[in-house]
Amino acid sequence: MRAAVIESYGAAPRVSPDFSEPSGDAIVAVSAAALNPIDLRIASGTLAAARPELPFVTGSEGIGTLDGRRVYFDVRGACAERVAVSRSEVVEVPEGIEDGHALCYGIAGLAAWLALEKAPVQPGSRVLVLGATGIVGLIGVQVAKLMGAGRVVAAGRSEAGLARALELGADATVALSGEALGERFREAAGGELDVVLDPIWGEPAAAALEAMSFGATLINLGQSAGATAPLASVALRFKELRILGHTNFAAPHEAKAAALQAMWRHAAAGDLRADHEVLPLDSVGEAWARQAASAGTKLVLTP
Repeated sequence: MRAAVIESYGAAPRVSPDFSEPSGDAIVAVSAAALNPIDLRIASGTLAAARPELPFVTGSEGIGTLDGRRVYFDVRGACAERVAVSRSEVVEVPEGIEDGHALCYGIAGLAAWLALEKAPVQPGSRVLVLGATGIVGLIGVQVAKLMGAGRVVAAGRSEAGLARALELGADATVALSGEALGERFREAAGGELDVVLDPIWGEPAAAALEAMSFGATLINLGQSAGATAPLASVALRFKELRILGHTNFAAPHEAKAAALQAMWRHAAAGDLRADHEVLPLDSVGEAWARQAASAGTKLVLTP
């Protein structure tokens, strides 16, 4: 079968016309597969928890047909014509949303939804979304609004991305550059922050702590701005702040399925939007390079 294959760690995938067929009693005929940062981490060989035997098919999520149903799956090997899955772990995709759009709310959408649900966002909450110019952040801005946030601040480095965040419902934006970042977060929010969605960590997370209210929550799900953050003890303990971690891997299937169905309903109704681009599998090299450079849009491959 045709598949996007990693032949050596650190290399980009290439399309193999005759890769070995998957084995199992539940085989999905793949119609679309999405690229994610985790795919590049796995391919680099630096992720201790995931070092598959070479060669292997890249991709961690997709949509296809199983037993006559259109289903979403999140297993490795998605960027191929067929993939083996567990029937109990797929989620049926409703009508009214096409494959590429539906995939936006998979790994990326779940990270935003489940994290904000965990916080949780309360009616009227002041929410800061760090890294709001990426797919997770742009979905997070909208999800925070859907969950009842009173004011949502989008923070990022891309001017175009921040403009897009405003189009999607952010009340204010903050550029992640310059001085007094914590003060600017507070001013943009119209007061102290109740919830921070943080896919980037580093200096921006430390600045966000300065702007948080008593008992507020920061949810971390990434480290693109730095693996460490200079957190001030006084800001943390005197406000009794909560810093929580989130990974989709720890979420039970039932929680992920419920979140997916909710996001797909909102998307079909026009209440959630996400930018995506569909490319043929033969363009996996181009898509891979764009993903590595932070594409800013969801990249979807069709076998």
